Amino acid sequence: MTPLDPDFVRAQFPAFSEPTLHGQAFFENAGGSYACRQVIDLLAEYYRRLKVQPYYPYPASTEAGAWMDAAHERLAEYLGVAADHLHFGPSTSQNSYVLAQAFRGLLRGGDEIIVTNQDHEANSGVWRRLAQEGIVLREWRVDAASGALDPAALDPLLNERTRLVVFPHCSNIVAEVNPVAQITARVRAAGALSVVDGVSYAPHGLPDVRALGADIYLFSLYKTFGPHQGLMVLAPELLERLANQGHYFNAALPRKRLTPAGPDHAQIAAARGIAEYFDALDAHHHAGAAPAGRAQRVRELLHAAEQPLLARLLDGLGQLRGLRVLGPTDPSRRAATVAVQTLR
Repeated sequence: MTPLDPDFVRAQFPAFSEPTLHGQAFFENAGGSYACRQVIDLLAEYYRRLKVQPYYPYPASTEAGAWMDAAHERLAEYLGVAADHLHFGPSTSQNSYVLAQAFRGLLRGGDEIIVTNQDHEANSGVWRRLAQEGIVLREWRVDAASGALDPAALDPLLNERTRLVVFPHCSNIVAEVNPVAQITARVRAAGALSVVDGVSYAPHGLPDVRALGADIYLFSLYKTFGPHQGLMVLAPELLERLANQGHYFNAALPRKRLTPAGPDHAQIAAARGIAEYFDALDAHHHAGAAPAGRAQRVRELLHAAEQPLLARLLDGLGQLRGLRVLGPTDPSRRAATVAVQTLR
């Protein structure tokens, strides 16, 4: 495999040529990322030329709508789903809140939701609050020593009353990559739906959501080199079952059913730049390769670049007295997010 060219990557991010940032290292990949130039350029161009209400029959408005459509289409390609599966919102936390409100109409007293104590609050608190309305919350707990979620420990929690199983692709603390496809198969066999928080996983390579089998997958674009938006992936047939959360006059428009307020047109349009950055990565490292395999090639390229760096970091931290690395020390089992505990 062609190794990642770090000079090429750095050239795609204006932050690396910003004088005020020279000499600094940012150890916060779980908190966000600088935007790639493709996103920045699109955002600036949108505000310069297309800052109008989109989808009206005059040139600037028509083009603005086309840019938004292109963001859905291009990101869907990298996620392995159709464009009508994508829903933008201000953040994953807000998308989760809207999603929980939409599910309230499907849930009845005594119905059960399984949550974990490995989740970020964004994918946990909104579901836990439903206990106030008679929904039964069951907690799939991590192993106390390792922080890992054991799929076998999920089975006793599943029953005929289970409606949703909510869990992370990986934790931003222990970083162990959960076997999502295996878990979603268990959930589906029990007749329930899966809600997967990909916020900590997606920055290390956008996943093939179809292959994961998740009914709903959420992550944040501002952690994947993009604008400050969250992205929610769910199928149209599930969307039709959920209560409309948008304006009543938008109820027949699928893209607006999970948008309580007006969408951020410019940021959605600029999100296309994430796909264009990945396009550029693939073209630079795999010249002449067919577009069909682009998403998987980019995933493999990023993973191959991260693994040796992660191994070196884990090895170095493991030799420091008074520190404990949280999560697995085998880099192949985790995302390249590392948290440590001081033991003194």
